Formats: sequence, structure tokens, C-alpha cells
Amino acid sequence: MTERAWPGADASTPGADVLTLIAEGVTQVVGFQVAAVGLVRGDEMETVAVAGEESVRAALLGSRTPLVSLLAELELAEHWGPLLFVPHEALPAEMQVWGWVPDTAPVEGPDAWHPMDALCAPLHGRDGELLGMLSMDVPDDGRRPGAEAQRVLAAYADQAARAALLALEREQLAEQVRLASAAREIVRDAPAHLGVDEVMGASADALMQGFRAVGAWMQIFDDDGHGTGRIVAADETEVSLPGRLVRVAERAARAAWAQQRVDVVSREHPFASTLTERDVTEIVGFLDAIRVGSLLFVPIGAGPEALGNLVLTRPPGAPAWSETEREAALDIGHDLGRVVLNARSFEREHRLVEELQALDVYKGRLIATVSHELKNPLAAIVGHIEILQDEETGPVVASSVAAIDRGARRLARVADDLLLLAKVGDPDHPVVPRPVDLGDVVDDVLELQGHSLARKGIEVVVEKPEKPVVAMAELEEIERLVSNLVGNAEKYTPAGGRVTLCLAVEDGEALLECTDTGLGISPADQEQLFQEFFRSTNPVAQAQPGTGLGLSIVHRIVARHGGRTEVESQLGRGSTFRVRLPVAG
Repeated sequence: MTERAWPGADASTPGADVLTLIAEGVTQVVGFQVAAVGLVRGDEMETVAVAGEESVRAALLGSRTPLVSLLAELELAEHWGPLLFVPHEALPAEMQVWGWVPDTAPVEGPDAWHPMDALCAPLHGRDGELLGMLSMDVPDDGRRPGAEAQRVLAAYADQAARAALLALEREQLAEQVRLASAAREIVRDAPAHLGVDEVMGASADALMQGFRAVGAWMQIFDDDGHGTGRIVAADETEVSLPGRLVRVAERAARAAWAQQRVDVVSREHPFASTLTERDVTEIVGFLDAIRVGSLLFVPIGAGPEALGNLVLTRPPGAPAWSETEREAALDIGHDLGRVVLNARSFEREHRLVEELQALDVYKGRLIATVSHELKNPLAAIVGHIEILQDEETGPVVASSVAAIDRGARRLARVADDLLLLAKVGDPDHPVVPRPVDLGDVVDDVLELQGHSLARKGIEVVVEKPEKPVVAMAELEEIERLVSNLVGNAEKYTPAGGRVTLCLAVEDGEALLECTDTGLGISPADQEQLFQEFFRSTNPVAQAQPGTGLGLSIVHRIVARHGGRTEVESQLGRGSTFRVRLPVAG
């Protein structure tokens, strides 16, 4: 015996039960105390089945012997038909002996079995390749087997070779199914936000290992279902298909998806029967050019729609594609269909966002341009109105001049609002923050608007802590923000009402609250409150003049400062607007 036991070896393999029965037959029928079957694992021989005492099984099962050492020892063997016998006297003293040696004393006589003797039968496959080894040790009678025993052992060796071939095929199939299933799980579990390229890159290794392929690529049809789309390779290399073959592949993918089948393409199987002789010639020539022996052609789709195809390639001389692989590949075609649909959705959303952003930029520039163009003529109009107001005129003319003055100044305010709206919405005009004392800003705004509030009989209450509330912001924009909030509260609060301005620092944020006892805002209107040009649906509120830009400007100023805008309101009970800004220091 020449196996060496490695601690913790795992000898489980498909078909090991059959090999164990053969080993037990050798011990029971032929008369050996130990028999073992090993299978080739790369450059080693692994013992996968053992018959004998439990201590011997524990020592041998799962053990591995380097093939080079094993074959060197077998070079010294005597050939007994399919059996190889290595007598102990043939072993050079310097040769390293591998593995388990029975602790038995030889009997007397020239045919006595020595503990260092080795008897085995190499197990060969259909093409003569070495698959494994049937070994036996410690004959019951203590003597080397005679002709009859050798004949029976040869029969067992033949059975062991067939069982070893079956075990290896089952093992390969089990591994094949495992790897293909693993590849499918990787594709199926791909995050929904990943595109086709990312999923192909993440699953490429698993796909090629799982299907024993040397290459992989996907052809994705155009979004509109027409045209050849693009090709995504597994290893990021460029795959260039002749134009006609791209169209052939698309036609074949649609037919394969409709029939829910996977095709094997090779010199012997050049696609489906729908191809022309010219198609077949070009396909075979293409396979030869890229040194591919065969490929698995997998349709990709979702529902009734074919979305593309997946191609997995094998070199010449590689094993044929199994039915199990075809079934697993078709499932992957369904999973990749989901990926393609998700990718299309995200690409559409991305394009839509870009279009909306471009439209928003265009809108901002248009507003800024129109507003700027209005400023100059409005300034001229207001200037000439002031000249007319200084002249003595009749009451009719004076009334008209006053009306023109009101209209012109209102237009000027609208133009100013539009210019500010364009500025605070322009990503190319970033905030340059510095410490701003919100208490000082509130005092300045109330000084400017206090007369208007007092004239309307509105009480103003300011609540602020002893320590200044300082935000990181642009002073000019914060002044406009506070002015718009106070002006909005004044506009919708009836005479005799109250406006309360409260300042504080909460959770590392500078807080400004503006509360009024005015009309209040309905829940439906609150959802659109900060949109440009939105006016309340409340008829009483609509009666007040305004452009619907004030609160939109407030919201944009706060957002571009990295803050938050909140609103609480009830119809008939007033509103509270809460602004949170980054606190300074």
C-alpha cells in the first residue's frame, strides 16, 4: 500500500458507495484484510473507498499520494496481467516509502507476503488515461496470491475501473451543477441598480468557471427592439463580430427565445436549421478564427420579448455541453433579461434626469435674461413717472400717473424676484458662507417693514436667546429670506393679528421660526407650497397680490445653504415656517 494519510481529509465523493462494495468484495471473496480504491485528483491519488478494520479505514480514507512518487514505485512492479506487484526486495533502500505499512510478521516460505509488498490494479478510462487505483494488502493466508486469485482480482479490477469512471463522471456532473447554480445565483442576486456591464463583470468568473468556458460575451439589442445594439465582453476585451453574424445571432436569439431553447454551436452543429449555407460557412470560419471549438448560445429575454443573447465558449477538444448546463444557462438567460430591463429603466431615468436638469438650467437662464431685460425699461419708466409726479397736473392725470407708478414698481419687484430666483437656482453660482448673526438680520428687516406691520395693526414678537444665533450663510440671501418670511406673514395675517419670530440653536443647527395667526394653509396646498409661481387655492389668499415666488425663493436659499425648510399650518389658525441652517463655529 502506498497511500499517505493527511489529517482531516474528506473522502466523500459520488459513487464512493459502489467503490466500497468492490473493495469489500476483494477482502471477502479473494481473501485480503485491506482493500482500497483511489481516484486521481490532479497530481495526486486520493483514497475514496476502504474495506478493512476501522483503524485502517481511519488511517487511509481521504489520504493522498503524489502521483510522481506512486508511478516511480510502480516502475519496479511485476506485471500480473492487469495487476502490478511490487515485491519488497525490488525496492531500493534509498527510496522513500509512502503511507501505511501493516504491522504483521511474514510467514515462512518463498511466497510469503512481506509487509512492504504492494499489489494494485491501475484503473484506466476509455482513452487509456489513469483514473485511479485498486490496491490490496495483507492476504488472509499470509502468501502472495496465486493464479486463481489473480484471475479473480483482475475481474474486480475491471469492475472497479468501470465504477471509478462512473464515480468521476457523477462527481464532475455534481460539480458542474454546483458551479452552474452558483453562477446563476450571482446573476440572480445582482443589485437592481447595476447595469449590464457591471453585472457581466461581477459574474464573468462564476459564469466561465461554472460552465467550464474560456470566454463569454453578451449581445444586447437596442432599446426599441430593433438593430443590433451592443456587445459586452466578460473580460472587458473587445469582441468584434462580422456584421452579418451579428444579424444572424440576433435572428437566432429571437427564435431560440420563442422556443425556450439553448443552442450548441460548433463545426458539427452550426446553429439551427433556419440558417443558410452562407451563414453556416461564416459561423464555422468565425469559430476557427477565434480558436473556439464550440459555444453555448443562450437567448436572453423577459416575457415574450427577446432582449439579447449570452455566448459561452470552449476550446477545441473540450467536453461537450451537457443537458444540465443547457437548462442552467436558459435560467440565467431569464435572470439576465431582468438585468437588461432594469438597466434600460435606469438609463431612461438617467436620461430623463439629465433632460430635466438641462431644462431647469435653461429655465433659469431664460428667467434671468427676461428679468434683466425688464430692469432697464422699468427703471426708465419709474424715472419718468417721478418727473411727472413733480409736475403740476390735473386730478385725472395725477391718478393715472399714480396707477402707472404702482404697476411699474410691482413689475420691478417681480423682475427682482425672478433675478434672485435664477441666482439661487444656478449651480454655477455657489454659496460663499460667512458667519451671519440672525438676530441682527431680523432687527434690520423689522426696521424696514415695521411701519407696514404697525399700520396694519399686527403685533410683532421677537424671541431670541441671550447668546447670538450665528449661521454660516451669505448675508444678502439671508436678509432676503427673512424679508420674504415676514412679508408673507404680514400679507396673510388680518389686522390685529400677531407675527412671532423665534431664534434658537437646536442639534447643531441655527433655527429661525416665523409664526403668524393668519389664514393658514390647507394640506393639499402645503404639498406644492415651495413650487415656483404657486398660489394658494384659498380664494381669500388669491385676493392678495403676489407672484408665488416668495416662498420658492426661501426654499431655494435654504437648500443651497445645506439647510431644511419646514412648515406647519392649519386653515384659519395660522402657519409656522421653520428654517434650519448650518450653525457657525
